[in-house]
Amino acid sequence: MDKYNDIDLLAWDAVFGDDETKKYCRYLIRKKAQEAGIGPASIYELYKARGKGEISGFTVPAMNIRGITYDVSRAAFRAAKKTKSAAIIFELARSEMGYTDQKASEFVCSVLAAALKENYTYPVFIQGDHFQVKEKGYKADPTKEVDGIKKLIAESIEAGFYFIDLDTSTLVDLSKPTVKEQQRTNYELAVEMTKYIRSVEPKGITVACGGEIGEIGGKNSNEEELRAYIEGYNETLGKNIAGICKIAVQTGTVHGGIPTADGKIASVKLDFDTLEKLSKISQKDYGLAGCVQHGASTLPSELFDRFPKTGTAEIHLATEFQNMIFDHPKFPADLKNKMYEWLKVSAASERKEGMSDSQFFYKTRKKAFGQFKKEIWSIDKSIIAEIAADLEKKFIFLFEKLNIVNSDNMVKKYVKVVNVDIKKPEVSAGGEKFDGAD
Repeated sequence: MDKYNDIDLLAWDAVFGDDETKKYCRYLIRKKAQEAGIGPASIYELYKARGKGEISGFTVPAMNIRGITYDVSRAAFRAAKKTKSAAIIFELARSEMGYTDQKASEFVCSVLAAALKENYTYPVFIQGDHFQVKEKGYKADPTKEVDGIKKLIAESIEAGFYFIDLDTSTLVDLSKPTVKEQQRTNYELAVEMTKYIRSVEPKGITVACGGEIGEIGGKNSNEEELRAYIEGYNETLGKNIAGICKIAVQTGTVHGGIPTADGKIASVKLDFDTLEKLSKISQKDYGLAGCVQHGASTLPSELFDRFPKTGTAEIHLATEFQNMIFDHPKFPADLKNKMYEWLKVSAASERKEGMSDSQFFYKTRKKAFGQFKKEIWSIDKSIIAEIAADLEKKFIFLFEKLNIVNSDNMVKKYVKVVNVDIKKPEVSAGGEKFDGAD
C-alpha cells in the first residue's frame, strides 16, 4: 500500500482519518520509528547520570506543542539536526490534551512522523507534563481523581510517553503545623503514582518521573519544602524501586505569562538564586538531575543562558510557540477572527472584570487549537512553511542558549532505545483487511 510510505499522508490520516484508519496509521508510525531506531525512548539514565555529577552545564528544553504538531515538531527536529541537539523533550500536559484535542497516541505519532520526515536519528523523548491531581476533584472523590490519573498514565505510557511529571502539588496544605505535614499528601500520592508507573512500564524501560513541590503561579519554593518533599517521598517509596529524577519548583513565573491591557507581557522577577540553590541541593544531597523551571517561554531572551549556569535541569516552553503561530503576519486573518468570535462565546466565563480584549484573547486562545484543529492544519502549505521557518530559528536560539548543542554524543552514551511490542490493530478498509504492507 504505497500511500502508507508517504509520511505527510500518514501523519494526516493518523490525526484526521476515521477511527480504523487512525489506529492503523498510528501503528505504522510507531513501527517505522522503531525500525529507524528513534524510539520513543526514556531519558531516565541521562538524568541519573546528571544526578551523579557525571554531566552538567546544560538545561533540557521540554517543549509543549499545542497545535499543528507535525509541522512544529518538524521545525524542532530540523533545528536539532543542525545543532546536534539531541537532549530535547516534546511534551503535552493533561489539560492540553483536552483543549487541543490531542490524545496521547495522536501526539506521539505526530511527533514521531515529524522525526521520520526529517530523517532524525537521535532518540525521541516524549513527556506527560503536569499530570495533575486536581484539588477540587480530589476533595470531592479522592479515589475517582487518582484513578483518572492512573488511567491517563497507563494510556500515555502505552502510547510512548516515557517521562511523566507527577503534579500533586495542588494538594500541599499550608494550614498544617509543619512543612513535612504540609507536603505529606503531595509526596505520598507521588509515591503511589510512581509505584503504579513501575507496574505498567514496558519491559526494559524505566519511565522517568518528576515531582513538584510548589504550584506554578503560587509562592516561591524554599529549601525546607524541598527537603521535606524529597525525604518524605524517599522514605515512603522505600528501596529497590526507581523514584523521581527531577523536581519542579516555583521561582516567580506564571504559565503563559501575565498579559497587560495592551496585549504585551508583564516583566517577571525570576528568582535565579533560589533556582540555583535548590538545584544544587537536589543534585548533591539527593542524586536528582536538578530543578525544573515551568512557565518560561515568554521570559526575555537574554535570560535563557542563565538556566544552564544555575544548574537548572529542565525548562518548560509552550506559550511563545503558540504566540509565534497565532501572531505570525501570514496567519490567516479570517481564521483568527473566526477563532476569536468563537472564544467570545465559549470562553465568556473566563473573562474577568476589567479585562481588555487583548488580555482575554491572549489568555484563552490556546483553547482554539482543539476546536479549529483541522482548519489550522489545513492552512496553505506555503504559510505553514513560513511559520515553521521562524519557529526553527527560535528552536536553534533556545538550544544554543540552553547549551544543548552537540549533546548528541552525551545522549548516545547514556540512552538506550528499547523497542516494545506494538500490537497490530484488527481494522479493515473498504471492507478488506489492511495487509500490513509498509
